[in-house]
Amino acid sequence: MNIKHKVSMITLGCSKNLVDAECMTSILKNDGYEMVDDLSQAEAVIINTCGFIESAKKEAIDTILDVAHLKGPRKKLKYIIAAGCLAQRYPEEIRKSLPEVDAVMGTSHYQDVSEVLDKLFQKDEFDWNDYIGKPGSLKHMRIEREVSTKSYAWLKIAEGCSNGCAFCAIPRIRGKYISRPMEDILEEAKILASHGHSEIILAAQDTTGYGKDLYGKRCLPELLNKLSKIKGIGSIRIMYAYIDGIDDALISEMASNPKVYHYLDIPVQHGDDEVLKKMRRRDTVASITKTLNKLRAAMPDIVIRSTVMVGFPGEKKENFENLLKNLKIWRFQCLGCFIYSPEENTLGYNMHPRVRKDVSKRRYEKVMELQQQISLAYNQARVGKIVKVTIDSASQDGIFYLGRSYGEAPEVDPLIYVASTNRPLESGDTVSVKILECTPYDLTGVTEDESAQ
Repeated sequence: MNIKHKVSMITLGCSKNLVDAECMTSILKNDGYEMVDDLSQAEAVIINTCGFIESAKKEAIDTILDVAHLKGPRKKLKYIIAAGCLAQRYPEEIRKSLPEVDAVMGTSHYQDVSEVLDKLFQKDEFDWNDYIGKPGSLKHMRIEREVSTKSYAWLKIAEGCSNGCAFCAIPRIRGKYISRPMEDILEEAKILASHGHSEIILAAQDTTGYGKDLYGKRCLPELLNKLSKIKGIGSIRIMYAYIDGIDDALISEMASNPKVYHYLDIPVQHGDDEVLKKMRRRDTVASITKTLNKLRAAMPDIVIRSTVMVGFPGEKKENFENLLKNLKIWRFQCLGCFIYSPEENTLGYNMHPRVRKDVSKRRYEKVMELQQQISLAYNQARVGKIVKVTIDSASQDGIFYLGRSYGEAPEVDPLIYVASTNRPLESGDTVSVKILECTPYDLTGVTEDESAQ
C-alpha cells in the first residue's frame, strides 16, 4: 500500500478519548496513512480534545496554538484537525477564533477521519458542519485497534451518558448512553489478551449502567464473568462505577472472581443530601454509606477511589462541613477533588447563589488536606508488606521502576517505585515487592528477592 501522508495524533482528556484516538489511528493506518509520533515529521495533526470543564477547554486551545507554530506554507505541517469533545461543543467558536484549525470532527464522526484528511490533502471543498452531527455513536469502534499502552489496555464498553447530572455537559457532548454489544467486547478482549495486554480496564461514563439500554438489565456482572474466562486475561479493573449500579450481583461477582481486582472508582461527588439533590444525583449519604459498607464487608481488602466537587451553586458552610464529616467516615484510599465549573447548557449553569471562587478554593484545600491524612495512613499501613506489582516503565537510572498493584489505576493513582538491582525488569512484568516507605502520594519498595538479602 502506498503511504498517503504522515499524520500525528494528540490525545487529551480521559481514557475514553484515548480509546477513540486508538480507533482513529487504526482507521488511518488501514486507509494508507502513516502515523508518526514526531510532530516535526507530520503533514497533518489530529488533536482529540476534551471539553468537559474550563481547564480542559484551555488545555485544548493551548495545544492547538502550540501545534500551530509548526504550520506554514514552507513547513511540513499543512493541516490541523480538532476532533472530539471541544469540537462537538464549540465548532463555530473554533472556526471563528482559531483559524489555525482546518477542520473539526465531532464525537459521532471519528470514523470519518480518513475522509476528512483525504479532502484536505486533495483540496476538496467541504462544509465544516458535515462532520458535526448529533452526538453519540459507536461507528468508529474497532474490535482490533492500535493500542498505545503496554502492560494494560482500556476496554471501552459504552458511549455517552444518560444520568443527567446538573453540573455535567457529557450527555450533550457524547449523547445518550449506548452499550456496545457484548460479543464485540469479548472479541476485542480476546485480541487484546493475545497481544499481551493481561490487565483489562473497563471504561465508560458509567460502567455499572452497562447493558440497560441494550439488554434491559445491568449486565456488568455477566460481562465480568465472561471476560475472566478469556485466555490471557490476568486481571480486570472497573472504573467509573455509580453507587446505584453497585448491586448484590456485582459485589458477589467481584468478591468471588479471582481475576476481578478488588478495586472500584466511584465518583460520589458530594457528602451532603441537599447538595446531592441539587446536583440531580440519585444517591443519598445513607445509600452511599450502605453500599460502601457492603463492599468492604464482602471484600475487606477493597481499594476505593472517588471524586467530589466543592463550590456547587448553593453549597453552604454546613453542606461543606457534612462533606468533610462523611469523607472522614467513608475514608476513600484515593480521592480527587474538583472546584465546580459552570458549564453552558447544563442545569447548574443558571443555579444560584454561586459560591465565591476564594471560598471554593479554601474548601478544595481543606478536602485535599484531609485526604492527604487518610491516604498517608492507608499507605503507612502497607509499609513492610509484600505486594504484587506490575511494572509499567523504568526510570532513567535503570534501578527504579514504576509500577502499580491492584490498588492503583493508571494515571490517577499513586505510583509504586520499585528498586531492582539484581535483574532488569520490563514493562508487563509482575514482581513481588516489599514496601519500605511512603508519602500520601506514592510508595517505594524493593523486589522481594533483594529485600531478603
